[in-house]
Amino acid sequence: MEIYWLYALLIICVVDWFAVAKKIKNLEYICKPAVMLVLFIFLFLSTHFENGSVWFALGVFFSLVGDIFLMLPKSLFTEGLVFFLLAHLSYITGFIYFDLNINLASVLIFLMIGVSSYTMYRLVTSQKIYFNQVKSKIPVLLYIIAISVMLFCAALTLTSDAWLFIPSLMVTMGAFLFYISDSMVAINRYLPDMQIRRVISMMAYHIGQGLIIIGVVYQTTLSAAL
Repeated sequence: MEIYWLYALLIICVVDWFAVAKKIKNLEYICKPAVMLVLFIFLFLSTHFENGSVWFALGVFFSLVGDIFLMLPKSLFTEGLVFFLLAHLSYITGFIYFDLNINLASVLIFLMIGVSSYTMYRLVTSQKIYFNQVKSKIPVLLYIIAISVMLFCAALTLTSDAWLFIPSLMVTMGAFLFYISDSMVAINRYLPDMQIRRVISMMAYHIGQGLIIIGVVYQTTLSAAL
């Protein structure tokens, strides 16, 4: 039964990407939150929010609320940012729920993510369109730190004895796409608008979120069976 929700998820995603590409706002207002709602239902039916999956359920819920805020006028962008910050904190907690190993490879990953995140922060805050006040930079800095830590924790599943390889690869790829999507959202927000960037960002966001949740479901299901 759960597989049908994934079919529905794929269909809604494709329709939403089409709506973004063609600038059909009314259709986008329906499909964008519907994606996370279907993902939330799929996670519940597959795991019943057991064995740490409840943290990922919270992440999906906060992402859903954040999506709604980001579809509203620009004055509510910060509010949307706060909910996505909560989503990343929930995902971080979910990953930490499983045992994560710290080794040399993880240190190298941390350094690469750190350099990338610092570059992104400098790029965004160098724009004068929005960040003309110091208070505007603080939530963005916190957000970039949170999404960087989320990506780092997801990558640590690759070296964790508690995670199976395929689920860990899925959540790592998903977190990376989520990271890329948020980077593009920042660029789209403060640089001259390009519709193709919005479409690519939305595709990366949906695929990334989907891979994280499907990977968590896969991990939870297989771990319970062992």
